[in-house]
Amino acid sequence: MYQRTQLSHADAMKVIEAIRAELESQGKGAAIAVADSQGELIAFLRTDGCRLPSINIAINKAFTAAREQKPSRAVGESSRSQNFPMTNFGDLRYTAWGGGVPLVYQGVVVGGVGVSGLPEEEDMVLAALGARLIEQG
Repeated sequence: MYQRTQLSHADAMKVIEAIRAELESQGKGAAIAVADSQGELIAFLRTDGCRLPSINIAINKAFTAAREQKPSRAVGESSRSQNFPMTNFGDLRYTAWGGGVPLVYQGVVVGGVGVSGLPEEEDMVLAALGARLIEQG
């Protein structure tokens, strides 16, 4: 980890590579985005077979998870249960779909990972796989 509180490009690429390898083993395509702690993009990959809308959705999932420091699905569930429109966040990049997970190292959110292109539950599993790499150091 770079300075223990910042996600490095090398760390972001490890997350992307782990998810890419899992996608390839399953013969599936998706978009994978890794953002810094402010939600800004560090690294991105669109694998073979990924649909175009998944590009921005993956980036937005990583953004949401990093900015809110919780999974994008939890942000969406909270929005729905409290009847709080997602547009009230003031940034159209916030998304309510699952597949965005914060990246946590030694208890500090250092970024977010977003996966899009598969059914929501599969996106969530793959994002969690990438997040575990950062948690483990």
